Amino acid sequence: MSDSLDQIFISAKHWILSLLSGLPDWVAPIISSLINIGALLGVFLTLFAAISVLERKILGRMQNRYGPNRVGPFGLFQPLADGIKMLIKEDVVPARADKVVHFLAPILVAAAAILALGVIPYGRNMTPFAIDGGILFFFAVGSTTELAVFMAGWGSNNKFSMLGAMRAIAQMVSYELPLILTTLPVVMIVGALSPDAIVAAQDGYSLGVLPHWFVTTPWGAAAFVLFFVSGLVESNRTPFDVPEGESEIVAGHMTEYSGFKYATFFMAEYFGMFAISGLAVTLFLGGWHSPIAALNFIPSYFWFFLKLSALLFVYIWVRGTLPRTRVDQIMNFAWKFMLPMAFTLIVAAAVWHYEGRGLAGWLWSLAVIALVYLALSRLLDTRRKFARRTYRFAE
Repeated sequence: MSDSLDQIFISAKHWILSLLSGLPDWVAPIISSLINIGALLGVFLTLFAAISVLERKILGRMQNRYGPNRVGPFGLFQPLADGIKMLIKEDVVPARADKVVHFLAPILVAAAAILALGVIPYGRNMTPFAIDGGILFFFAVGSTTELAVFMAGWGSNNKFSMLGAMRAIAQMVSYELPLILTTLPVVMIVGALSPDAIVAAQDGYSLGVLPHWFVTTPWGAAAFVLFFVSGLVESNRTPFDVPEGESEIVAGHMTEYSGFKYATFFMAEYFGMFAISGLAVTLFLGGWHSPIAALNFIPSYFWFFLKLSALLFVYIWVRGTLPRTRVDQIMNFAWKFMLPMAFTLIVAAAVWHYEGRGLAGWLWSLAVIALVYLALSRLLDTRRKFARRTYRFAE
């Protein structure tokens, strides 16, 4: 690999810090942190602007229409127009709302999403804030989202907002359990809570073409699917966008928000999507490692953002394909299927490990997962639960 190209951003940061060598020792760590924060915000604000227009373009393509095509060439300046529109719209706050709580809610949602992005390794030596308990920190700051959503619902002094907030909290708490449990097999196998250590554990190739990513194991593939589905729910994305079901509760906890506060909620949703997808890449898809050994010369950050882009495309694809599910179906799926399967994956990963991580472990791990999956299918009787409903009308 060409180290100069791969480490170009690290070298640029060190060059900037070298210019400050004459300053007191306590200044350099602060400047280093500010550079990391600035780079993180710059990259993901740009990605947010790009994905906001690309999502509409891709959905338009799927639905046989153009999508944004008026503002700028091919409609590429649409994010700029949206930003200006949100800035100049009137900020309406209900007269009896708790104005402090109402104001702080969108800030807290955005802050939690941005903090979660800070512990993900985006390339070789490119973790903004490398801490030993990075996975624990990710879920700790992510769980504050529930508090912020409740603040938005309570502070608005609106029944629709409160109902939407309670729906969102119930949904997010229910799926946070399988989300965390599906990371436990990876943490167990690696023996560390550091994202960098998890990426390092997935280094290497069999025959130079088969990467040692955890997604190539039965427990890893199943955990990745459950993690991704839980991520859809945590991000309030279709088909799990029940908290803002327009036909039922207007816009959920965001009903009484307008202007830039609403835009902040919108941005935080996408930042959360980036964080969940980035963690999925780190845990299961080898992080910044290339898929085959022959491509190691390509910069590591390219592979990370390519994998991230692929997952974001699947988010958009699912949104353009599936209808919204009922809230009772979502909750049943979480507690009766996702949670038992998440516990099963912990056992399957242990079997794979103690069988020597070879073919025997692979087959035994697959057998454990298949057995529990088939048992749950029989016990839950999904054909009856999800069958076409017969509507009966009063005479």
